[in-house]
Amino acid sequence: MNENISRRRLIWTGVAAAGAAGLGGAALFAKRVGLIPPDSHGLLGVGETLTYATQRLLVSEKTMAREFNRSEISSFAPIKGNPPENEMYERLRAKDFADWRLSVGGLVSRATSFSLDELKRMPAENHVFLQACEEGWSFIAEWGGVPLHHVLNLVGVLPQARYVVFFGYDINYDAPNARDIRGKWNSIDMSDAWHPQTLLAYSMNGLGELPVEHGAPLRVRVPRQLGNKSVKYLAKILLADSVANIGMGLGSGGAERGYSWWSGI
Repeated sequence: MNENISRRRLIWTGVAAAGAAGLGGAALFAKRVGLIPPDSHGLLGVGETLTYATQRLLVSEKTMAREFNRSEISSFAPIKGNPPENEMYERLRAKDFADWRLSVGGLVSRATSFSLDELKRMPAENHVFLQACEEGWSFIAEWGGVPLHHVLNLVGVLPQARYVVFFGYDINYDAPNARDIRGKWNSIDMSDAWHPQTLLAYSMNGLGELPVEHGAPLRVRVPRQLGNKSVKYLAKILLADSVANIGMGLGSGGAERGYSWWSGI
């Protein structure tokens, strides 16, 4: 029997047994096997933990999101939110993002920044994914870019990293105190970070660039989760062992506004 399947089955048996003893017991077991989401505390915390732990135990890390044909691309792609209105983003946009750089740091061997041209010279992939919003709407689009795992290999992820955190230009991502960060930031666990379909997208529907309204010059696409994980207007990626000291410590700006950190589909 496959060792990973055997381990997953053993752990799931433990979760089921703990669940039989009550939700609290199942949550304690999930903590023991390292499957506690950042928003595990509070009124809905136990439910968030069980949702996250159950999905991670039942679904293989290699499970692929459905991909569509180009003929199925939606004729209209809804837009949520406006482009950043801060001076830095507007200055970069005025120069067609020639001076833009993506900072990648934290728990890495080689903290690095990449220009848009440098990212475009990396191995590129195109995927046609469904993007579903937690508010109920969805659309299908083709996204082109570099797999996140390629960039992570370039910077050398340290073993203690547990989360990849994404910050866009529409928030104060460089606040002197990370507790002061507010807005549309988000994070994913390493399972989604290394997943082959997770993409740093710089083009959409065959265009040579990403439309501003959809996150230019770069956004992340996490096809195994709802659209709130696919942060737009990327400025910075941080590898971290915890998100407890970022914002309210819930793992994302959405979780601070009442949504779940875990958005798996």
